[in-house]
Amino acid sequence: MSSDRLSSVSLYPLDPAAAPEHQLLGIFGTGDLGRSLGQRLLHSGYRVVYGSRRPQSCGPLPQGAQAMSHEAAAQSASLVFLCIHREHYDFLENLAPQLQGKVLVDVSNNLKKNLYPEANAECLQRLIPGAHVVKAFNTLSAWALQNGPSDASRQVYLCGNGAEAKQAVAEVATKLGFAALDKGSLSAAKELEDFPLQLFPEWRMPLYVAVGLNAFIFVYVLIREVVYAYVERGEDDSFRIMVSLANKVFPIVSLIMLSLCYLPGVIAGFIQLYRGTKYRRFPDWLDRWMLCRKQLGLVALGFAFLHMVYTLIIPIRYYVIFWSSANTVSKIRENRTSVFDTTTAWRSDSYYSMGILGFGLFLLLGITSLPSVSNALSWREFSFIQSKLGYLTVFFCTLHTYLYGWDKFLRSYKWHMPPAYMLSLLLPSVLLVLKLLLLLPCVDRSLTRIRQGWERTGTQDSGGKPLLT
Repeated sequence: MSSDRLSSVSLYPLDPAAAPEHQLLGIFGTGDLGRSLGQRLLHSGYRVVYGSRRPQSCGPLPQGAQAMSHEAAAQSASLVFLCIHREHYDFLENLAPQLQGKVLVDVSNNLKKNLYPEANAECLQRLIPGAHVVKAFNTLSAWALQNGPSDASRQVYLCGNGAEAKQAVAEVATKLGFAALDKGSLSAAKELEDFPLQLFPEWRMPLYVAVGLNAFIFVYVLIREVVYAYVERGEDDSFRIMVSLANKVFPIVSLIMLSLCYLPGVIAGFIQLYRGTKYRRFPDWLDRWMLCRKQLGLVALGFAFLHMVYTLIIPIRYYVIFWSSANTVSKIRENRTSVFDTTTAWRSDSYYSMGILGFGLFLLLGITSLPSVSNALSWREFSFIQSKLGYLTVFFCTLHTYLYGWDKFLRSYKWHMPPAYMLSLLLPSVLLVLKLLLLLPCVDRSLTRIRQGWERTGTQDSGGKPLLT
């Protein structure tokens, strides 16, 4: 009978009145971040009280929240979020008795790095030594809090000296739908406060590469197309800078950066084949390169889109209209006609077709790179698009460039400088050849076994840093 009773015990109270009261959380600060945080907490089942100097006139608050004085809010809440700037911390010293033993979550940020000698959270801990200060939620925006965890900001970084305090904050973050990531003690607060001040940290190397390539290719094309015409023939072709030169530079940079997106994966494959194991770290430079592949690809897509737009406006350019009209009038006066060339028609149609197919696949790669889209795909689907279709994109874009060159590879050299498009073919051609080598049955079979965990005998003692220590 006792076993029957034990088996019928409910894990949750059936009577709503017997259920534990929802936790009351406090928020100091009624700005955009404070209101957004309060709204999110209320939607997640918490009770919220705002502490304000003027509880009766503190502005619109989320429906269901209360407004009290700072003293009353600190006394009643078990955990308090401080959504205020550091320069307003002074009044907190008077609340030390009410905040004794409470968890204080500092969500503040500064306007620039090294504005103060110590982190805001460390200053707060010094002002109220009896409280448990945790730095958290400062990397989230008010928009992310209003709309829930977005794909771009779903992690809540936190640090603090008390394990129980950090656990309490982590539970709140998890209930709000975010993933909590413990960064250690409060000494890491400086790093967390500097994190929102970084400007596109993951995009720096791709942008530096893009700027460098654009500058080099532009100067190269400028010398070859404009300076050469002025020096050798006395012609002023400077008007070509705005459209013609830009439409030469952008596709070259796009193809090179697309190749740079896939080249580290091929290099990694050859390194694993050479080592005979996957359990050793890649060189640091290759690690950093692989981590920014997505950004390299998206920047390359941006330049490909610009190339497409510039190509579409070619028929309406004054230079093209003038040249076409003058050529037509000249033929009429001389009573000449042009003979249809089937080879040229095949070449031009193939050239445009490869460009359209390459750009279409390029767009597909970019769309599936969006977190909202990639999260809806299985790993096999995502890998198929980003890897197999990615290399197919490189092939189509490279073939598009080869068809553009056609029979001009051994001529049209000005000042012994090859046409600029030939510079863009070197890297993708090498990439495709190396990838074909990896696809050879014997090589692919060995690489697949290594990536499944097989190790060649003797690799344990071959030196280098192990992947797991």
